[in-house]
This record gives sequence, structure tokens and C-alpha cells, in this order.
Amino acid sequence: MSENINTIELLFMEAGAEFIESSMVLHNKLKNIKAFVFDWDGVFNNGEKNENRSSNFNEADSMGTNLLRYAHYKSHGELPITAIISGEKNALSFYFASRERLHSCYFKIGNKIEALNHLCKEHDIKPEEVCYFFDDVLDLSIAKVCGIRILMNRNAGLLFKQYVRENNLADYITAHEGGNFALREACEMLMGLSENFEEVIKDRTNYGAVYTAYIEKRNEASTSFYTLSEGKILESPDN
Repeated sequence: MSENINTIELLFMEAGAEFIESSMVLHNKLKNIKAFVFDWDGVFNNGEKNENRSSNFNEADSMGTNLLRYAHYKSHGELPITAIISGEKNALSFYFASRERLHSCYFKIGNKIEALNHLCKEHDIKPEEVCYFFDDVLDLSIAKVCGIRILMNRNAGLLFKQYVRENNLADYITAHEGGNFALREACEMLMGLSENFEEVIKDRTNYGAVYTAYIEKRNEASTSFYTLSEGKILESPDN
């Protein structure tokens, strides 16, 4: 097992990724993960806004998130909790969350730890059972407490990356930048460390019975939208 894990670590390091925590430690941490939580700007995209003040995503990253959720389902026999936590309001994040049947979408929440605490309470999980994908300063309150921290690379953020390393705020830094399939990279890395990547790809290709059962169960979920209202996180009809 350790030989396979080390091979995966070497493959991603050769591409330019950085394992701040070793691949074997991440492999063991994954066993306790119950939720995958994503920032939006800088994770699904490079953070640029369009004329509607929203930001985009790509289907390769979307497929990565779905395959990661299925990999977790195969390993644990249950769906992971999934959520987007954003400091902004992005129409396409609402569309994505609904289409992919994420459990929650939080928006316009500047102090993101409040959203994480709400999510954990709603689903009876602990912060250390959360894997978080992030890119910038607003995310660090969550990165301080969650179980696995995946930082999307930004080549211009040299001092920020150094700060994250020195303060133990990330376990892995992607080789690619946000908007350049960094999220797909991170999802495949985690699937590799789960040691069921090939099974996941084959099941998705063949649309087998286990994958069909996963999709049916996934699609039973409905997405809840939350934002701050009078200092409290409340469900919002405005989505």
C-alpha cells in the first residue's frame, strides 16, 4: 500500500504540486473525512468576474468533484456532505450547487468560520471531518480547524503561500492555478490516495450498478442556500 501511495505523491510532485503533509498522512486522514467543502472564487475559477458580477466554472473540475464524491461513497458506503462557502454572491455557484445536488451553498458570509460551524451543526459533523478547498485569506479561519486543507496555487501569491506553510494552514498546494483545472488535480490526488481511482473511472465509464445507486442517492438531495441576515445565518429564498 505505502509503495502505491508514494508513487502517487511522486507523480503529483513532479507536476509541481507540494505535499506539506505527507501523502501517507493524507491517506490516513481521508479515512475520517465526512465532508468536502469548497470556496468558489479562485477554486472553481481564477476569481475574475463577468459583466454580471459572477464567476465561472468548468466541466472538468465539476467531473472531478463528482468522481471524488463517488470515490468516498465506494470507500465509506455513504454520501459525503458537500457545500460551497463563499464571501460573495455568484449566480453560477447557485446553479452548480443545485445541478450537482450539493447539500448547502453559503454566500455573502465574510467570516467563513461561521458558515462552517453552521454546516457542522446541521449535519452533526466535526471540523476535523471536513476537507476544505481554498485559495485566499478569507478562507484561513476554516483552514485553521478543518481536517484536510487543499490550497489552490496562485503563482503570484509567494508571500501568502509562505505564510500558509509557516503557520500550518495547508496540507497540499496544487501544481495548477485556480481556473486552470487545479480543482480537478486536487480531486484526482485525493482519489488516488483513497486507492480506488481506477475502480471509480471504470464504474463511471460503464455506468455500473454501484455508480447508478450512487447517482440515484445523490440526486435525492436538495440544496439549501444560506446567508447572513441580522447577524445570523439563515436559509435564503434569494438564489
